[in-house]
Amino acid sequence: MGIRSFLHRLTAPKTYHPYSGGDVKTVFLVNHSLKMGKGKIAAQVGHASVGVVLNAGQTHPAELEAWLAQGQKKVCLKCDTLEQMELYVGQANSKGIHTHVVKDAGHTQIPRGSTTVAAIGPCAGDVLDTITGELKLL
Repeated sequence: MGIRSFLHRLTAPKTYHPYSGGDVKTVFLVNHSLKMGKGKIAAQVGHASVGVVLNAGQTHPAELEAWLAQGQKKVCLKCDTLEQMELYVGQANSKGIHTHVVKDAGHTQIPRGSTTVAAIGPCAGDVLDTITGELKLL
């Protein structure tokens, strides 16, 4: 066992909710129609990441624990319109997958209340691929 494996075993969260769904990831859908700068996108994805973790602990603890233990895989994808983003969020919600939508406070580049990013997951990667697999990477 290497030093990295040893450290990971010491620091990885302990699993209390068994999960057998395979690789887990979270997908972040970025509303590309807002023409946000790179820094703004990074901040909004950060908000979505924190929000999804805080809420998933209540609603989907097994998936959250598996995601944390597996290294928190994240994928950022482009949505051309808000309507497209809402369609994917609706599909995820209809399948019982956790989602979190971020609306901007309006302090910098874009109007207050604009939907910037939607997080879907954490969930089994193959399930998320059936919903968002056609979208392009950011």
